[in-house]
Amino acid sequence: MADTNQILRELPSVDELVNRLEPKTAAYPRSLVLAEVRRILAEARHDLRTSGLEQQVLDRLAAIARPSLRRVINATGVVLHTNLGRAPLPRFEPIAGYSNLEYDLASGKRGKRDVHTGALLERLLGCSAIAVNNNAAAVYLALHELAAGYEVIVSRGELIEIGDGFRIPDIMTRSGAILREIGTTNKTNLDDYRTAISERTRLILRVHPSNFHVEGFTAKPPLADLASLAKERAIPLYEDLGSGCIVDLKPFGLHEPLVADSLTAGVDLVSFSTDKLLGGPQSGILAGRADLVARLRRNPMFRAFRLDKLICQALETSLRSLVLKRWHEIPALQMLSYSADQIRSRAERFQRRISRVQSELIDGESVIGGGATPAQSLPTVLIAIQVDDVIAFERKLRSSDPPVIARIENDRLVLDLRTVLVEDEEALLRSIED
Repeated sequence: MADTNQILRELPSVDELVNRLEPKTAAYPRSLVLAEVRRILAEARHDLRTSGLEQQVLDRLAAIARPSLRRVINATGVVLHTNLGRAPLPRFEPIAGYSNLEYDLASGKRGKRDVHTGALLERLLGCSAIAVNNNAAAVYLALHELAAGYEVIVSRGELIEIGDGFRIPDIMTRSGAILREIGTTNKTNLDDYRTAISERTRLILRVHPSNFHVEGFTAKPPLADLASLAKERAIPLYEDLGSGCIVDLKPFGLHEPLVADSLTAGVDLVSFSTDKLLGGPQSGILAGRADLVARLRRNPMFRAFRLDKLICQALETSLRSLVLKRWHEIPALQMLSYSADQIRSRAERFQRRISRVQSELIDGESVIGGGATPAQSLPTVLIAIQVDDVIAFERKLRSSDPPVIARIENDRLVLDLRTVLVEDEEALLRSIED
């Protein structure tokens, strides 16, 4: 107890510590300095320590002043990395100050923010479309407007979890729609849908299981057949496509259903994410029959889910590049298009410049990630770095500016240049060599 009291007596007062720091904290508001000093002294009293207090306050203040959301270099080879923001954003310069977000410049009257993305979506998809803040919101809005209080038919094999604990059945329940499960986990046929339809049916839901695959003894009706049944019974068919594949990626070895193919097959309404295979910022698109889209837009929840001006501008930028077929302006699509030989050429040039650590090139695989195409990968060439303490080296890269995110395999740190922007190679080299 005597030692404890002695330590507590040695702690400076708040004013004393603030005065000591005054020359070094002039750039910060005094109220903030006082608050951080009080926090550090409270922790010191709890931990019974008296050393390093000034530096701890300065470190805390510096951390507050430094942005938390930062640009990073993704060297993992995971193109749509959920923890790194999924699709890397195309370049765009956020509009500073005011914008014509909801102002019609031609008429001088109030406008709608939909116009900045709606026309581009219609050119891409050939139908009406609206954007909300993510695909989960899109699913909720569709179910809430079209089936609240009534039944939605869905196959048991499509009751998926879409990530971070969000499950389709839970979203359906919150929307007010009543889940009508049919079929089994692995097999659902057209008669299962036909038998389940009743006077309480308001929607048939097809969910594309983009984040998992069931193999073996499986079956589900072709989309065109399901669309014919829906039209026969005058019930809308709604498909949640998830990954939002707008561009045919089969030439690059990726097999994901195209949004346009679903609409051509007769689906009345589709929804999908824009921060996956579309390659844009986070939002969710609802597209299809004009009357259904108009109903969704009039739903009061649409306002709660609408895009803010930054996402609206970023999405407009991505969509315009897609309409104009400027694939090179969409980083995610460019990364997916690289062949293994192209990656090898980049890796060979880059490896020759590494001088302070041992490295070699090895064959590997890039993955799509982001809850999309889990069983599909792309051949790549990895730069494998051999160091004595790979954990410490990986931590060093994460602490660099900008941080470098890599992965460890077989006690070596590996870098996949597929997901490294060409303009980031110099920064990556500095992080390795420093």
